[in-house]
Parts: sequence; structure tokens; C-alpha cells
Amino acid sequence: MEQNPLTKGILAENFTGIGTVTQEMVLKRARELAIINGHSPNHVSKSELQQAKRELTGGVDISPKEAALESAPESKRWDPLPGSTGHKAPESSDEDEDSEGRSESAQLVEEGVNEAEHDQMLQAVKAAAKKDKEGL
Repeated sequence: MEQNPLTKGILAENFTGIGTVTQEMVLKRARELAIINGHSPNHVSKSELQQAKRELTGGVDISPKEAALESAPESKRWDPLPGSTGHKAPESSDEDEDSEGRSESAQLVEEGVNEAEHDQMLQAVKAAAKKDKEGL
């Protein structure tokens, strides 16, 4: 059974549902990441835009090399036992688990921790900027 695509990606921001992810939301998140990374929110890098989109849509954060390997057909990947036909492992029957075997509650906890960490970094950068501005 396929998982509901509405349960993938970020579920809430400050405990308010965000609904469909828009370009404006991705740009806002990318600007926050730019601030956290120590540069102007008006100069968002491509990597910050990609990270923002991944965070908001629930995309997997993997390296380009891993992504290329995953996109290759299985017949083209490295074969550890040449000539072996192998067999397909049975699918997990627990539909509440993700591909890493984490339960739905563990996924939600991790999402909440990530969002809280993001908010703390953003607030720390803003507080430091305000302190610097007042000190001048």
C-alpha cells in the first residue's frame, strides 16, 4: 500500500499546518538559511534554495553521487555476485515505517527537532545582528 503523499514533507510550522508548498515558501526558507549561513538574505545560493525545497517537501538529503547511483537502473549498478539471480526481499508490512525503519512517531519527533533547531539558529543570528547594530 502506498503512503499518503500528504504526510510527506514538513507537516507544520510552529504547530500550524502549512498546506501546499509554494515558491514563496521555498524562497522564504532559503532566505532564512542564507541568514543562518552568515550572508545577506537578498543573495540566496542555489544550494540554499535546494535545501529549502528539500526541507519543505520532505526530499531526501543525499549527495549527488548517491543520487546518481540511485537513479541508475539496477542492471547497471555494481553486481556483488556476478551471475547470481538473487531474490527480492519481502516488503515491510508496517506501513507506518519509513525506508529507514523509523516509526511515524519517530519521524514526527525528528521533524520537530529539526524545525526547532532551525528556529533557534535563525533567532540566534537575528539576536546577534541586533546586538551588533545597537553596539554601533
